Amino acid sequence: MIGAVTAAGILAASPAGAEEPSGKQLYDLFCTQCHGVNGDGWGLNTGDIRVLPRDHTEKAEMAARTDDHLFKAIKHGGTAVNKSNLMPAWDANMTDAEIRRVVAYLRELCDCSAD
Repeated sequence: MIGAVTAAGILAASPAGAEEPSGKQLYDLFCTQCHGVNGDGWGLNTGDIRVLPRDHTEKAEMAARTDDHLFKAIKHGGTAVNKSNLMPAWDANMTDAEIRRVVAYLRELCDCSAD
């Protein structure tokens, strides 16, 4: 059985002493397949799913979500926040600190903060 793929393991090719992966690097690694390289919800997997992924560039929609809400959705998956079960839980792949960096990057994508 193969264990969980972790961000640290994937990004371990960085030189020793390198900085922790940025929120953008983590987003690119784990999120773009569904949410798209621009965060607009049009990733490679959208042709195979009925419910389109969240558009992270949609300012009003993203501003309506607290950072804690976004953290919970990433850590525990879509069903944890009453959203699609197609959104996986990433807690086996990213640490809490890494998830927080992804949340911060989501705020950059939408150019917004939580209301």
